[in-house]
Amino acid sequence: MIAVLSPAKTLDLETPPPFPATRARFAAEAATLAHAASHLTQKKLAELMKISPALAKLNADRFRDFDTAAERPALYTFAGDVYTGFEAKTLDEAAVRFAQDHVRLLSGLYGMLRPLDGMRPYRLEMGTRWAPRKKKLTDWWGDRVATALSEDLAAEGSGAVLNLASQEYWEVVADRLPADVHVIAVDFREADGRFVSFHAKKARGMMARYLAEHHVTELDGMKAFDTAGYRFAADQSDDSRWTFERAA
Repeated sequence: MIAVLSPAKTLDLETPPPFPATRARFAAEAATLAHAASHLTQKKLAELMKISPALAKLNADRFRDFDTAAERPALYTFAGDVYTGFEAKTLDEAAVRFAQDHVRLLSGLYGMLRPLDGMRPYRLEMGTRWAPRKKKLTDWWGDRVATALSEDLAAEGSGAVLNLASQEYWEVVADRLPADVHVIAVDFREADGRFVSFHAKKARGMMARYLAEHHVTELDGMKAFDTAGYRFAADQSDDSRWTFERAA
């Protein structure tokens, strides 16, 4: 089984990572995109990403200096709600090595990363309606990310994907995987059935951590996930979507 996560806009560029970076599969493609984005004006970046002028300048500088920026392992660089839930800094080496084989991080710039794959600072959401010679990033990536995920699934052996990514990022592989791949989307709810984005994002990271800590390789093993009071809701789940509710 491979669990798939979205990246984060917030980055930790200060904390020393405990492991060296590995080579990202799409490092060359990332450099191509960053080079193309370096020609965008700060005003255009602000419009495309719906960000402030200050953030537009920061990201324009990042694209301009991309080739010389230091690389860091992705799992120890993304720092949003999902990665707060993952708590990678407290994982032991065995869990991190398991995650390297069984967790994938989708990325607008890098396509898909393993947890320890090196990345440089950037911000480029998968839903951005810009790409070199294409209308949007998902068109630019085409089948490449889905093909890479399919190859990893074949090497891993289970043919099962735990979809913990947002809809925006899942779009790059949706309807592009082989028909025999079993995909389970996961829905995290409060005890009263409400969807709370902040809690759901953290729960996605918690579930990926649970997979890594317990070395879970089969989908059914994830039904035992119980971090932060979550429980599998069998009556609200089916073969393609699982619901987990959080205790009051």
